[in-house]
Amino acid sequence: MVEEKMGACWSYTRDQFENLEKHTQWGIDFVERYTKFVKERSEIELNYAKQIRNLSKKYQPKKSSREEEESKYTWCRAFLASLNELNDYAGQHELIAENMTSQIIAELTRYIQDLKAERKTHFHDGRKAQQHIENSWKQLELCKRNFERACKEADRAQQYFEKMDADINVTKADVEKARQQAQLRHHMASDSKNEYSSYLQKFNQEQTEHYHTLIPNIFQKLQEMEERRIERVGESMKTFAEVDRQILPIVGKCLDGITKAAEGIESKTDSAQVVESYKSGFEPPGDVEFEDYGQAMKRTVSENSLTKPDKPDKSVKGKSKLFFFKKNKLSLKLISLNVHVRNFIEGVNPEDCSHLPPEQRRKKLQAKIDDISKDIQKEMDQRDALTKMKDVYVKNPQMGDPSSVDPRLAEIAQHIDKLQTELQKFEGWLAEVEGRMPVRSEPTNRQSSVYDRQSNTPPANNNCAQDRESSPDGSYTEEQSSEVQTKVQTDTEFDDFDDAEEDLLPTIGTCKALYPFEGNNEGTLTLAEGEVLFVIEEDKGDGWTRVRRNEEEEGYIPTSYVEVFLDTNTKGLYMWG
Repeated sequence: MVEEKMGACWSYTRDQFENLEKHTQWGIDFVERYTKFVKERSEIELNYAKQIRNLSKKYQPKKSSREEEESKYTWCRAFLASLNELNDYAGQHELIAENMTSQIIAELTRYIQDLKAERKTHFHDGRKAQQHIENSWKQLELCKRNFERACKEADRAQQYFEKMDADINVTKADVEKARQQAQLRHHMASDSKNEYSSYLQKFNQEQTEHYHTLIPNIFQKLQEMEERRIERVGESMKTFAEVDRQILPIVGKCLDGITKAAEGIESKTDSAQVVESYKSGFEPPGDVEFEDYGQAMKRTVSENSLTKPDKPDKSVKGKSKLFFFKKNKLSLKLISLNVHVRNFIEGVNPEDCSHLPPEQRRKKLQAKIDDISKDIQKEMDQRDALTKMKDVYVKNPQMGDPSSVDPRLAEIAQHIDKLQTELQKFEGWLAEVEGRMPVRSEPTNRQSSVYDRQSNTPPANNNCAQDRESSPDGSYTEEQSSEVQTKVQTDTEFDDFDDAEEDLLPTIGTCKALYPFEGNNEGTLTLAEGEVLFVIEEDKGDGWTRVRRNEEEEGYIPTSYVEVFLDTNTKGLYMWG
């Protein structure tokens, strides 16, 4: 009965250890599974951040003239700022992955190793204790069987002695021998009893310690280990959420930056920038004048009349000249417009940018000059560096051969000469364009006017104005002059302009002559130095300003020969095309 009870206890204990082993192993597997989950989440964050960075990089403006031009607009700058904020946003997701790796994955990986080692130790101690108590029980059983056998042998020896002692036929020596054997067996039985009693007492102590101390302690340690594992999983889950929460302020700032960039978009400023960028300086063509072919009939009738012809009206004559000049100017504008349209369609882009309007041409030439100047400075810096290197080689021949630098210096010198020639060419074209541009109130043009007054000589770059007195519209290239001149001669063949009438235009300012000018061509006025005239039509980019001396004399004068003072409420520019 005792044996069955002890076997049941041992079997129950073994079953408990097996159950605990399964449960704790399942707990460790769960931690490993959770670690794998966090690792995959970290990889997702890294991939997401990488995709966001690639997206931001893909739409970053390339280093081209088009992108540099677009960077002037607030909506382009806002989009660039959004891309930069998006890049920072991706960095926060990389930070999530980094924190999860260092604070969760790495910590849980180390903890799993420690947990496995601790679990192995506890179950090893449990198995060892269980094995010890089982061995003690087996030893107790052995002592018990020995005592039982010794007792049986002692009883048999006692019965044999008594039988021998009762038999009268047995010799006294045999009886004595049987008696001694019985005493020996009784003595051995007594020793077995003492041994069994002693080991039984020891077993009971060990069993009590096993079931009340060792096994409970092992179970307690396993319970504490399981509780620490559960707490560690909970802490990891909190860290998982906290890692996300830590980046929310920065992510919020990134989103606020995108919102601020969007709010900084100024539509009116951008539209004004577009106007400034594509402003041509041309004035839209006016109404086409009525060509009265009936003047010949009137002249014939007046010649056959018997009445005395009236005295010609000077004001009408002066206006007819202006009409003639305006007709030439209109034809020039139409021809130039046709040339620009044809060049645009055919894709012809001359090196001097003559296909562009004056304002756009000036900007393009100035940008080209700036680029060439930068290239020249870069080449000069390289030349200076090579020169210093050559000096070092000359002073220290062991460091290198000075003559090895000469081919490169010669190449750089040739390149600099080529760039300087190119620069002079573009500066000449720019000077030509600036000579044709209308007088502005910018510091550069105003300073040039002051300098010209001090020198009291007409500016050298305004010779084109004198060369074009017969064709005042100075916004056209020399290549087009023959075509334009032929067209003008054809369009200006009129029969009579004596009856042409035109309302007087209002004055929009005054001008003061800086140099004398001989107005020998049709529609121009003669200027005297220091003379003050009324401005009735601002320079439209062709280098000519329309003025009035009195109510009878109107005409065009070179803009570069006068200093213009426009009324504040009449200043303005046109943008066409």
